[in-house]
Amino acid sequence: MKPFQLERIQTLPVTIEEAWSFFSDPGNLARITPPSMNFCITSGPQTRAYAGQIMSYSVRPLLGISMDWTTEITHVSEPDFFVDEQRFGPYRFWHHQHFFRAVDGGTEVRDLIHYLLHHDQLAGLVNRLIVAPRLKRIFDYRSTALQNLFNLPGACQT
Repeated sequence: MKPFQLERIQTLPVTIEEAWSFFSDPGNLARITPPSMNFCITSGPQTRAYAGQIMSYSVRPLLGISMDWTTEITHVSEPDFFVDEQRFGPYRFWHHQHFFRAVDGGTEVRDLIHYLLHHDQLAGLVNRLIVAPRLKRIFDYRSTALQNLFNLPGACQT
């Protein structure tokens, strides 16, 4: 089955080093995740992203049901990109690329996510009705949270 894909782009009025510092710090994840998801890092002390880093979370992605999620940072090229991949969690496959590029007025932050769901026969329907709209709401929240954190009147978003 072909993976589903989500791509989001937002420009922030900060240097690429400032963007990298913010996004590579796992402690900032809770600041840009909807409160309704009760996101909590459950692994030990966190440092800036590095290849091989394992992080565990508790999250309530749907209907308030608690779920454990473990990811690994598989690739890092500071300050240009890093990749996190799910090792255990709600998806059959999750590959999230974070790209940073200096542009006029700040830094373009691009998220590219490829994911697969369990149960191939129902995956298209479940994605269309539940998962894709939920991911859109999560990343819409993230965009707004970043606007507020960086005091933006209205960030460029696609």
